[in-house]
Amino acid sequence: MPATHGTPVPTMQMKTQFAFGKNGIEVAVPEGFEYQVIRSRGAKGLSDVQAALDAALDHPIGCQPLSVLAAGKKTAAISVCDITRPAPNSVTLPPLLARLHAAGIPVEGVTILIATGLHRPAPQEEIERIVGPQIAASYRIVNHDARMLAQHRALGSTKRGTPVYIDERFVAADLHITLGFIEQHLMLGFSGGRKLIAPGLAAQETIKVIHSPGFMREPLATEGSIAGNPLHAELLEIAAMARHDFILDVTLTQSREISAVFAGDPRKAHAAGVEFLEETSLERLPEAADAVITSAAGYPLDLTFYQSTKGLTAAQHIVKTGGRILLLGECAEGAGSPEFARKLQAFSGFESFLDEIRETAVEIDQWQLEKVALAGLKHKLVFYTPGVSATQLGSLGAQAFADLDEAVACLLDGLPAGAQVALVPEGPYTFARAF
Repeated sequence: MPATHGTPVPTMQMKTQFAFGKNGIEVAVPEGFEYQVIRSRGAKGLSDVQAALDAALDHPIGCQPLSVLAAGKKTAAISVCDITRPAPNSVTLPPLLARLHAAGIPVEGVTILIATGLHRPAPQEEIERIVGPQIAASYRIVNHDARMLAQHRALGSTKRGTPVYIDERFVAADLHITLGFIEQHLMLGFSGGRKLIAPGLAAQETIKVIHSPGFMREPLATEGSIAGNPLHAELLEIAAMARHDFILDVTLTQSREISAVFAGDPRKAHAAGVEFLEETSLERLPEAADAVITSAAGYPLDLTFYQSTKGLTAAQHIVKTGGRILLLGECAEGAGSPEFARKLQAFSGFESFLDEIRETAVEIDQWQLEKVALAGLKHKLVFYTPGVSATQLGSLGAQAFADLDEAVACLLDGLPAGAQVALVPEGPYTFARAF
């Protein structure tokens, strides 16, 4: 079957390879419907990544070159993504570190922080994958721990009243850098930049507030939304309070090659990256589908059910209100954090959950279920997430299947002949909208 970008194919039995775990999974769909295979699109991979990194670091957007910013400094802190993000740190870190050292900051003056937010810490073998074996062996690399308030510095409150606590090891440095990549994000619009500080390096006291219903239920706090997104504005303010000095963000192709590099002022460089992504990667569909089969983009994003839900929320933008979504995620590490697992198992229904958390104190990781519940009010949700049992999924378990073919049959059952069904093999990595 040829790769297509929103192009209908004849009604015939089809088999499509979806991202799922490390090895992928084949999905067979029956004839009788109009299928669209919607794949990630974007700019081509750079022919000379090293040259692009050098140019971005030496001629950054909106600020002086990194070597100038680092001059006279003794220490630098660099925030990098954890294992749940395919950021090419082992490629982007070396030229950045070289400039810090050339400016006089020694190896022992550099701290690389794994921006875990409330995710689990990275063990040593993961740290080697995150930054590369040589850097892992040579530099001070530490996991952020949002649950240890004493490891954070209080920086006051935002204009909206969010208490700001950021990892002391980051704040205490002379130079503050984030290293990431830009993709659509289920509540922040796009990842990268400010997200590597909050929630990446924030204490849970901060993370809970920025994930409270007041932000999560904002219509513009969704994928691909920057303008008017109150959460985006809040995180920019928090990052500024933490003296965010410099970013190095990239965009990626479907095969995870670097397609562009954006370095410099945290606001201006990130905005340039978002604009590039919107111009090169947005897939415009002429109409919304009746049903969508989507993945959670495979490893590492589908390690847990918590992370896998991002495939579901992204699919909302291409399915009709009242339409259907089937989410595929391996969930090799189960549900997610203990707090999320407990919330998930006790989940009793979309409306009841939203009512339950509306006025109560925010609990860790409730926000991901809140986004699922908001989606469930508008769409029929079906799950093939074999790493979590139906019992672990609470009331969502009624629509969860241990057999992929049964899950597909449930999704399609009762749809009229010729119904539009979208197949999204790369899930949240596919930036698509129906207009």
